[in-house]
Amino acid sequence: MTAIHELGALELWRLLHARELSAVEVAEHQLERIGRLDEANAFVHVDPELALLRARAADDAEDRTGLLHGVPFADKHLGMRAGQPADLASLAFAGRVGDATDPVAGVLDAAGGVTLGRTAAPELGFAGYTRSALHGTTTLPGHPHLHAGGSSGGAAAAVAQGLVPFAPGSDGGGSIRIPAATCGLVGLKPTRGRIPAQGGVGQVGGLVTAGPIARSVIDAALLADALIGRVNGRVPHTTTLRSPEHDDGSLLAAAVRGEGRFRVAVLTGGTPWDEVADIRIAPEASDAVAATIAALEAAGHEVGEVALPDATGYAAAFTALWQGGAATVPVPREERHLLEPLARWIIEGSDHLGAGGLASAQLWATDFERRVLAAFAPWDAVLTPATALTPRPLEWYPFEDGEADFHAQVLHTPHTSFVNLTGLPAITLPVSRTGDGLPMGVQLIGRPGEEATLLAIGRQLERRIPWERRVVDRMRA
Repeated sequence: MTAIHELGALELWRLLHARELSAVEVAEHQLERIGRLDEANAFVHVDPELALLRARAADDAEDRTGLLHGVPFADKHLGMRAGQPADLASLAFAGRVGDATDPVAGVLDAAGGVTLGRTAAPELGFAGYTRSALHGTTTLPGHPHLHAGGSSGGAAAAVAQGLVPFAPGSDGGGSIRIPAATCGLVGLKPTRGRIPAQGGVGQVGGLVTAGPIARSVIDAALLADALIGRVNGRVPHTTTLRSPEHDDGSLLAAAVRGEGRFRVAVLTGGTPWDEVADIRIAPEASDAVAATIAALEAAGHEVGEVALPDATGYAAAFTALWQGGAATVPVPREERHLLEPLARWIIEGSDHLGAGGLASAQLWATDFERRVLAAFAPWDAVLTPATALTPRPLEWYPFEDGEADFHAQVLHTPHTSFVNLTGLPAITLPVSRTGDGLPMGVQLIGRPGEEATLLAIGRQLERRIPWERRVVDRMRA
C-alpha cells in the first residue's frame, strides 16, 4: 500500500476531495515525519497547532473545491505569517515575530492548503545555498556533506524527504531552480508579474517572484495555479503591470495533457558572467543537456541553437540591482556587525551605488531584456544547464568573505540570474544523475507568460525519465 508521504499532491487532493483521506490524518502523518526524519534541517519552525486547526477546518468544510483543499505545504521562512518567527534567518532580526500574513501565504490559505511550518533559507535570502548563523545548514537529503542549494533550500529538502508533497519558494537569481535541481526536483520560476502575490512588481529590478518546488511537473503546475490565485477564473491583478497568459487557462491542465511539438534551442555563446568569471561547465552538466536533447528529439521536437546576446556589462548591472534591492533592508548601520559577511557586503555595496548607478543598471537591464527576448523569440524554449557544477560540498563557499562568496555562487550557477533580470519564465527538470547518483538538472526558458509550454515539455520528458520515482525510492531506502 502506498504511504501518505509517497502520494503526489494532486493524488492527495483527489483522495481528500473524495473523503478517502482526512486532512487531519494527512497533517498528523506529515508532522510525525518532520519530527522524526528531518535529517537535512529543512524546517526552522513547525506549527502543529495551526496545522491541525486548518486541517480540521478543511475536513469540516462543505466546499471542498479549493485547489489545495487539505493538502499540506510549508511557508518559506523569508515570508511572514502572523504569530510565527519572522527573523529572516538573520541575527539582526532574532526573536522577531510576524504581525501580519504575507500575500503568498494568504493566497495558499485561501486555496485551502494546510501549512505545517517554515522552511529554511539563508540570511535575507541572499545566497544560492541555505545556511545561516541562526538556523544552521540545510543539506542535500542523504548527503550531509553537500549543500541543498538555495535560497529555497529548506523547501526543496522538505519535498525531497517526503515531509511535504510540494512547497512554495521565491526566486531572485535562481533561488527556486538551484535547490530544485540540486535535490532532484522540479522548480518553476514564473514570468515577472504572473504571481500577483509576489511577482517582482514593486521591487528594485523586478527580480523576485514566488513559484513552486515539487516532485513532478503536475504537482508544480497545481501549486503554481494556487499561487496565481484566480478568482472566478480570472487573475486578480493588483497592479496595471501584468504578465501575458498563454490561453488564460489552467497550468495544471497543460501539465496533465503534456501535449505539443515544440522548437527548442540550446543556448550557446557562453554565460552572462563570462566577462568577470572563469566559468567551467562540468561534464555532468553537459551530460544532462545531452540527455535532454536526445529525449526531446525522440519525442519529436525540433532542436537547434541560439546564441546569448552580447552581455558585456551584465555582471555590473545585476550586482547593482541586487545591491539596490538590499538597500531597503532595515538594518541600522550600527547593527550591521550582526550581519554575516555576504549580507554585509551586499548591503554596504548599496551605500556607494547612488541613484545614478541604480538608474544606469536598470537601463542596461531593460536593453538586455529586449535583446534577449528578440534572440529567443523564434524558439518555444531555450535549454541550458540548471547548474554548471555538481552539488557543492559544504566547504565550497568562503563564508567569511562576502565578495568571494558571491563569486563562488556565480561559478556554480551562471545560467539562472539572467532569467530573473529579463523576467522570463523558466523550469528546471532533474533529468540526469552523476556516476555517484547525485541529481543533475537542466533549465528550460520560455517566452513571456508561456509557463504552459514549459510544463508541457517537462511533462513529456517526465514520461521518459522517472525522476519522481527516484525521489520516492530514496524515501524508502
